[in-house]
Amino acid sequence: MSAKSAKRPNRGAKKIAARRKKKGRSGSSASTGRSAPAGRSANIGSSATPGARSARPGALANAGGMKFGLRLPSFALGPKTASLAEMGAYLRRAEDLGFDCAVSIDHLLLTPPAYACTWLEPVALLSALAGVTRTIKLGTMVLVLPLRNPAYFAKEWATLDLLSGGRSILGVGVGWHEEEFALMGVPHKERGRRMDEMLEAVTALWAGDHVTYQGKYYKFRNLTIDPKPAQTPHPPIWIGGGSQPFEKVYGQTVTNIDPVLRRIAKYAKTWVPHSSATADMVKGDWEKIQRFMGESGRKAGDMNKVYSNFVWVLKKGEKPETAIPHFKTYSGMDLPYWKEFYLLGEAEELAEKIRAKVANLGGCEYIVLNPLTWGIEQLELLANEVLPRVARP
Repeated sequence: MSAKSAKRPNRGAKKIAARRKKKGRSGSSASTGRSAPAGRSANIGSSATPGARSARPGALANAGGMKFGLRLPSFALGPKTASLAEMGAYLRRAEDLGFDCAVSIDHLLLTPPAYACTWLEPVALLSALAGVTRTIKLGTMVLVLPLRNPAYFAKEWATLDLLSGGRSILGVGVGWHEEEFALMGVPHKERGRRMDEMLEAVTALWAGDHVTYQGKYYKFRNLTIDPKPAQTPHPPIWIGGGSQPFEKVYGQTVTNIDPVLRRIAKYAKTWVPHSSATADMVKGDWEKIQRFMGESGRKAGDMNKVYSNFVWVLKKGEKPETAIPHFKTYSGMDLPYWKEFYLLGEAEELAEKIRAKVANLGGCEYIVLNPLTWGIEQLELLANEVLPRVARP
């Protein structure tokens, strides 16, 4: 890679510029015109959000350092579409209960039988939600990065991070649905290598000015994206992937996932294993990731982990069959599959399952659960009945 460098002051919004040090940001794998100590972060949080206020301590306030998040339901709210007002009310209640983040799934098309529903376009959705929330972090888990263009996406996500007051989390993955790649004119077999280049190019554009990047798929010279994200050197990057059962169900034919694990080891701040991965799969993947991290000059402690899954909390004595209509909205599978690989049960049973999964991961920073509706009742059950049991020492 070659570079042409020149320094200039950032032209971002005045509030953000006032919080930046004049010497700039850390560099990346591409050549840039700025440098700064790695790991520096903008501490602006919700104070940059109009009308923001601190959420009062909720049911999850004393979780012993563990953070809890929500993966946003599909946009369906019963027979109709959830409105922005309903989504905002739901997430503000989540803030009051103590949830730390809310993340969105990214799919361009319907992908049955793995998923029987669709989701709103994530960047537009999160931008709208940034205006109706106060403190909760907003992100993706995960966004299919190889379907994007590096310059356009760098600008797009920087705008989201800026408008949200530095509340974004970028969770990414290579994707798997071949029809989506064909529709976007991106060869499916190139998605892994394109993902690597996207991560390098986008983070370089966020970190500096007058950036030159020379890759196989993406090339640009002396390019500056401005304004930059509020978070420096860039928003935290979560990467999803790893071993999972039922590859045929998900349309996957990859037999060697070492390249996926190497990518996670090299680029991720946080690893998101597949929800359906077995204990042995997660253990084997994590052992490899740690080895690959060592080869990249990183320590195992440099990476956090997330446990995530779909969830439905049953009330005392309620039969699992009552959850079928809710799971069916999302998955083309059946009740035995949902009971085995997703979280379906009463509060105490679910808490035990989650604790076992977290222990199998060797601990994690986040537990991110996906309720199946925008209804407040399931949110309250998670916050008041399930997750406090998980957080108990």
